[in-house]
Amino acid sequence: MNIQTLLNQRIQAAMVASGASDSAPALVRQSAKVQFGDYQANGIMGAAKALKMNPRDFAQATLDKLDLSDLADKVEIAGPGFINIFLKNTWLSKELAQLRTSDRLDVNPVAAPETVVVDYSAPNLAKEMHVGHLRSTVIGDAVVRTLEFFGHHVVRQNHVGDWGTQFGMLLAYMERLRAENAKISMALSDLETFYRAAKTCFDEDEAFAARARELVVALQSGDEECLALWDEFIEISMAHCEETYKMLGVSLERQHVMPESAYNDDLQNVINELKDQGLLQESNGAQCVFMEEFANKEGEITPIIVQKTGGGFLYATTDLAAVRFRQHTLNANRVLYFVDARQSLHFQQIFTLSRKAGFVKPETQLEHMPFGTVMGSDGKPFKTRSGGVAKLSSLLEEAQERAYQLVASKNPEMDEEELRNIGRVVGIASVKYADLSKNRTSDYVFNWDSMLSFEGNTAPYLLYAYSRVASIVKRSDIDVASLTGDIAIDEPQERALAVKLCQFEEAIQQVANDGMPHFLCAYLYDLAGVFMTFYEACPIINAEEEVKHSRLQLALNTASTLKLGLSLLGIETLERM
Repeated sequence: MNIQTLLNQRIQAAMVASGASDSAPALVRQSAKVQFGDYQANGIMGAAKALKMNPRDFAQATLDKLDLSDLADKVEIAGPGFINIFLKNTWLSKELAQLRTSDRLDVNPVAAPETVVVDYSAPNLAKEMHVGHLRSTVIGDAVVRTLEFFGHHVVRQNHVGDWGTQFGMLLAYMERLRAENAKISMALSDLETFYRAAKTCFDEDEAFAARARELVVALQSGDEECLALWDEFIEISMAHCEETYKMLGVSLERQHVMPESAYNDDLQNVINELKDQGLLQESNGAQCVFMEEFANKEGEITPIIVQKTGGGFLYATTDLAAVRFRQHTLNANRVLYFVDARQSLHFQQIFTLSRKAGFVKPETQLEHMPFGTVMGSDGKPFKTRSGGVAKLSSLLEEAQERAYQLVASKNPEMDEEELRNIGRVVGIASVKYADLSKNRTSDYVFNWDSMLSFEGNTAPYLLYAYSRVASIVKRSDIDVASLTGDIAIDEPQERALAVKLCQFEEAIQQVANDGMPHFLCAYLYDLAGVFMTFYEACPIINAEEEVKHSRLQLALNTASTLKLGLSLLGIETLERM
């Protein structure tokens, strides 16, 4: 049940019936303070202004057409024309009973599922995944999980970098190692070291550099020996990625990889279509598209270069081919790109050109979901202690070890296997949640102490909150299947928890609509806090039988909501910590 959507629909209908235009929004929001009710409609003032009416008069006219008697016991006009809605306790109790019996917490799949293509993670296979890939991977995965939960057909597209000039250098180095009878798989066990060694040869040995350039041409021309060498490199590189994905607990698998190289055969077609439509213009021997929308104040236009002077293609060409594929082959209704904010202009240009060229239907949504940078405490992009780029696998291993040490210090009597499992879950969850809980458009500072803290909006706090609720239910010694009585909402803390539990769908809807997992994180943190307040004020285990059964149902609903919410973020839960 999405209360906000329901109220928006009913109040907007009453506004229209009172003379407002069909497009006038009700602007229903959750109330910030309890004295203003549970929800507040803020759209009256704007509609009244358009009608040249007194806002309070229009608010009253709207109320005269509005019937919320089934779910609200008080609806009032406040201030200049706000409408405050106070939900009925009996209605909340009925809703909670439905949540209690539903694996989906009464969230229905969407009536009209869409095909949503999600481009996320996209590491460069020339190197191992590093901390810079963290945000795209975990934010994209949380949004993918949420969209699938709503019933959309989600197509994961891991647009890995597996092509281009740098691969000539890497293939030349593989060729040299093979001539020396070195084991390629051993050399590639550390991709960073392999890449640096190849780069050193390229920079210092002209014969090697010349061979690397030859191999680029051979690779792009489809030379069989060159492709076999490249296949071997890609296979080992992908294995590195898959190990990291497994450790991170994301849902990307090999079948979701759609690499840059997959679009090679279509690149010339992209050029031909752009040319046929008169969109191409030659500039210094390169094929470019100049679009007025991207002119600066002096009238100068930053072009999209789609073919270099020597005939080579660029990222833009590949991205245009990907748009065509996602529209015409995957039949996307919506395409989401989780790529960092520095690529914003690039995607604005690609989307605009794709529409001009007819590569996508007018109604298809192309959405860049930009995110900020993971920063170190020095205010610069996060690095290792030695100053290098932090490997993601090393970072995750350190997170698990730190979490293990932390949990072991609090539970010295716990057996080693359980401690290691708790350390794994808490460590990975801490890294993911620290990222997911921040507004994705902002930079954030990577800090071990804050992300592993049991206080504040952190994974350890939420995991502990879940395990605590689960333990309360377990200590009750009651068969949860027998808890079928009404949920009584008498105390203010019971009511606050009931309202918060009924707002779960609103939180996950924001994730699906806006690609913003931090809304769900904030909701889960608030829910845990509201439950703790309820637990302190309203005894459960020692309450009278009827009250105990009612409050246990509130606890069960809380545990189910925390568990499902965390699972949509890609975070495991623990029954004991």
